[in-house]
Amino acid sequence: MSGTSRAQLCFLLLSVTALRGHARFLDIQDNEISPEGLLSLLSSELKRELPEEFVYRRALRCLDMVAIEGQFTFTAERPQLNCAVFFIGEPSDIISIEYDSVNIDCRGGDFIKVFDGWVMKGEKFPSTQDHPLPLYKRYSDYCETGVTRPIVRSSQNVAMLFFRLHQSGSSFTVTFRKLINPFPCNVVSQTPEGSFTMIIPQQHRNCSFSIIYPVEIQIGELSLGQHNDLKRSILGCAGSGDFVELLGGNGMDTSKMYPMADLCYSFNGPAQMKVGCDNTVIRMVSSGKFVNRVSFQYRLLGHQELQQMKGNSVEDVCLRA
Repeated sequence: MSGTSRAQLCFLLLSVTALRGHARFLDIQDNEISPEGLLSLLSSELKRELPEEFVYRRALRCLDMVAIEGQFTFTAERPQLNCAVFFIGEPSDIISIEYDSVNIDCRGGDFIKVFDGWVMKGEKFPSTQDHPLPLYKRYSDYCETGVTRPIVRSSQNVAMLFFRLHQSGSSFTVTFRKLINPFPCNVVSQTPEGSFTMIIPQQHRNCSFSIIYPVEIQIGELSLGQHNDLKRSILGCAGSGDFVELLGGNGMDTSKMYPMADLCYSFNGPAQMKVGCDNTVIRMVSSGKFVNRVSFQYRLLGHQELQQMKGNSVEDVCLRA
């Protein structure tokens, strides 16, 4: 089954599940939602177009995607034990989630937690290697800190809200806002086509740009703030403190993805590669000694291109997985 057909099928399954109220079959607590399922939710949410002066309000589903600023309310009609909401902004945004009103029983086992990033099938984005905070600090539990910390902000353009409510009538309302991030680091793309420039201004950190689609990547410029060292690139970039790698995989954790290519010398492109995976990532590793920069474009691969890639060694690594 092609990637397009699988995404369409997943969209139908998710739609029927949400309409029937059977979101429990998509076990969020065990992280069983796939990148394709997430893609379907996102595609539906991005179709909404609203006037700028309009304050958007709507009810949340047990499994939901939110890409538009506004106020969102969930009211349990029955026990809801494994629910999650994925929030996403533009690449240059960070996420702000504010608790407006909460009516849950924390002592009875209810909870609402915000995660700084996304979790799918137990894999986290950004990975623990790429996020500035240790894992335990990326979770914010309303029942522990909600009163003293009514606003939670993410480190990148995605965040996630988990909740479990045991009693019908339990409810909460949150306001979702997007704030400008002057130096976006870890990013999930909302679309299968676009362009982006990632800059790390003399900071010792790793940054990843994730595209949850099989795409062709074209790097137009790579500047690592150091002299070109083609010999080192041929021998491998593992020993370099500053490099870019292209990764492919069917999950979200960059540490578990397949290395497609690595670059540790500056150049003006284009250099391009097709990646037939559910998730394609451009990842920059920076020593902090230089201002590093990479500019790239990406586009969705068609069904015929994916078929042609089968059997082409590196390019089809995810198609064979």
